[in-house]
Amino acid sequence: MGESAKWYVVQTQANAETRAVINLERQGFQTYLPRYLKRRRHARRVDTVTAPLFPRYLFVSINLAVQRWLSIHSTLGIARLLCNGGMPTPVSDELIKILRREEDDRGFIKLAVRPQFQRGDKIRVDDGTFCGSLGLFETSTVDERVTVLLDLLGRKVRVVLNSDLIAAA
Repeated sequence: MGESAKWYVVQTQANAETRAVINLERQGFQTYLPRYLKRRRHARRVDTVTAPLFPRYLFVSINLAVQRWLSIHSTLGIARLLCNGGMPTPVSDELIKILRREEDDRGFIKLAVRPQFQRGDKIRVDDGTFCGSLGLFETSTVDERVTVLLDLLGRKVRVVLNSDLIAAA
């Protein structure tokens, strides 16, 4: 990044962050797309995929005095460059440094670990068959499954769920 280059925010088209990065870098812009590893459930399968930390947004370094930054508006994958009064609005270099410090050795942001529950803690199921049900936390296993007691039809029922389906009630 040059001496007078600053970081700016670009809004991308839906699910076009990677395409936007490629096209901006082809034009000579330095980009930063913070990503994290996301667990995804589909058809009873759980897999891990990369996902943008800020969906539809990425950072681009621009030297406004030297680079032709107006071309960003017509770049494939870009919806718009965030501006204020017609000029791009810079973000703090410190923000970029903080985000990069949170990356692991593969370049993914490490997100905070889900809260640990104690036996008897009140929980709420946020997704799946039992969505909206309230219950009590019992135990967890190494494979990210939890056992909870749910209040169903006036009685307590023991259910095993993926840990990402529950939250504190």
